Amino acid sequence: MLRILLFVATNAAVLVMITALFQWLGLGEFLDRQGVHLNLNALLIMSALIGMTGSIISLALSKWMAKTSMGVYVIDRPQNRTEAWLVSTVERLARQAGIGMPEVGIFPSPDPNAFATGMDRNNALVAVSTGLLETMDAEEIEAVLGHEVSHVANGDMVTLALLQGVLNTFVYFFATIIGHIVDRTLFQSADEEGNYYGYGPGYYITQMLAQIALGILATILVMWFSRWREFRADAGGARLAGRHKMIAALEALRRYAEPRDLPGEFAAFGINGGIGRGLARLFMSHPPIEERIEVLRRMRG
Repeated sequence: MLRILLFVATNAAVLVMITALFQWLGLGEFLDRQGVHLNLNALLIMSALIGMTGSIISLALSKWMAKTSMGVYVIDRPQNRTEAWLVSTVERLARQAGIGMPEVGIFPSPDPNAFATGMDRNNALVAVSTGLLETMDAEEIEAVLGHEVSHVANGDMVTLALLQGVLNTFVYFFATIIGHIVDRTLFQSADEEGNYYGYGPGYYITQMLAQIALGILATILVMWFSRWREFRADAGGARLAGRHKMIAALEALRRYAEPRDLPGEFAAFGINGGIGRGLARLFMSHPPIEERIEVLRRMRG
């Protein structure tokens, strides 16, 4: 609950800061000179509502979405040794990390992977794929679980949702301003007093194209942050399970054929990600495994 309150407070602080910055830069006066008469404060609030609502809803429904869309089987009562070991290992790692016991689940996938999700670090979900259980040994799986528990302990789900919401806010805000400027400059006529009126096709077309272009830039920033978080979760997994186990787990992932990313938002919280080259690297949710292994090898302790 504290993280959610911080989530809301941080977003409010960002809006106040940006409003002050716009006033200091004279953005409103500049737009007035272009014939674009917008209430920037109202637009910013509307943009925040549009940008943050989707992130908050996605975060709140993340566990349910994971269970339903990926067919996660939650282990309520272990039915065999493997399930009992998974639950006891996650319980021990969660206790070491200082968080509440997450739900533990298994999802059907031939690819070795795992993820963590949930809006509360004390009420999260950690799930592993059937492929991971079939291809890794106990020490490697323990390290993977430590990695995912570290995501939960670090509050990565809330942080990423906050970042995505703030970026969505700016995408809509600036796309709307760009749409108005282009529409007023190229498509609209002025009345006798020089005031522009109405919306032409230029606004709607430009606003849509600007949202796409700015959305791509926002995605690059989110993916950069996601890659940084993976290094942090690797370090957490090394502290919880042992550095040699974390390195071994990543080595095991590298040995297998290139696995597919998890669907949608869950890719950012998985243990593994696809391999990107060239510009595609900008959109990778995970750093290359070789880089992650090298960072762990240089880590002290």
